[in-house]
Amino acid sequence: MSKENSVKSEAHQPTILSYVKDLPNLLSLSGLACTVLAIYFSIIGVYYAAMIGMVWAVGFDWADGLVARKLKGRTATDAKFGGQLDVVIDIVSYGVTPAILLLSYGKFEPIYLIGAFLMLSAAAIRLSYFSTYGLAGGTKYTGLALDNNSLILVFIFLFEGLFSNGTFSIVLYISGVGLAILNVSEIKTPKLSGNPRNVYLLAAYTLVLTAIYSMKLLG
Repeated sequence: MSKENSVKSEAHQPTILSYVKDLPNLLSLSGLACTVLAIYFSIIGVYYAAMIGMVWAVGFDWADGLVARKLKGRTATDAKFGGQLDVVIDIVSYGVTPAILLLSYGKFEPIYLIGAFLMLSAAAIRLSYFSTYGLAGGTKYTGLALDNNSLILVFIFLFEGLFSNGTFSIVLYISGVGLAILNVSEIKTPKLSGNPRNVYLLAAYTLVLTAIYSMKLLG
């Protein structure tokens, strides 16, 4: 590439923050904000609030894809940037957050480091594999999609009050590692977030769980 063409290319290259104005990216960042809250509340032990943050993070994650597909005028570069942003946020939302939840609930005992590492490693491998190969046959994921981890863990946490802290920490440990195994397995699962009906179902699920956990917090 000549120096003149290189200068022209740089002149047409958008600024980093210009992508923040893109609505799907704003939704992705809103999901990241929910994830930060979930991590914060997990660390300080306010787990019901952490559950609300986790489920809303999934909601925003699904919403950004739905909005991106409906918006007109988005370029291939816009889509590529949004995809990369999603991957980076997903590793935090569905890898780091559940791992910190497990560590915190386990009182940061060293044994829980193993489970946290397995969960985070599975998330990193799963996302790297998807970035490389995409959907199997263009329609299905290979391995359990990571957003399911949060949806399932938030549901499991509804039954936390039925167990002692020690027993439930084991339940959480087994559940987290079990999900990690499914994440890197060869099972084929459908892309649920690609269907608008499923997005509306997730919205209802999110609102119901938010109401339940809000009542638990007030109680």
